[in-house]
Amino acid sequence: MDKGHGRLERRTLTATSVLNAHLDWPGVGQVCQVYRERTIRGEKTTETVYYVTSLSRRRADAGRLLTLIRGHWGAIENGLHWVRDVTLDEDRCPICTGHAPQNLAALRNAALNWLRQIGTDNFASKLRSFTRNSQRLFAMFGYVK
Repeated sequence: MDKGHGRLERRTLTATSVLNAHLDWPGVGQVCQVYRERTIRGEKTTETVYYVTSLSRRRADAGRLLTLIRGHWGAIENGLHWVRDVTLDEDRCPICTGHAPQNLAALRNAALNWLRQIGTDNFASKLRSFTRNSQRLFAMFGYVK
């Protein structure tokens, strides 16, 4: 049960390893079903999602799996979507036709992954630095000495 951001959410996780033999999935440890009931301003919605994990029941019981699932989506939302929305101002991008939005999203993801790989902890500062001196960026890629 979680309560926050104006909603009440109840999650029920069912996990099994019985289905492992029926899956063509290398290293499968468990198959999980998460049933979510959300109530937002009196309106109730439900959702059922499925997960496959390499973690055995011994390494991750239902409680641990729920924690991992919540942590995974939190990392995506806070580590990727927030950075794309706020730092890269993606939501205000006027490009919205054809394949261009998806292509730009892929480039933004590649840029963020590269910044993480080089150990950047402040994306906004690093981007401003490259904007002020683009030679610095090109030098990092080996295009300018």
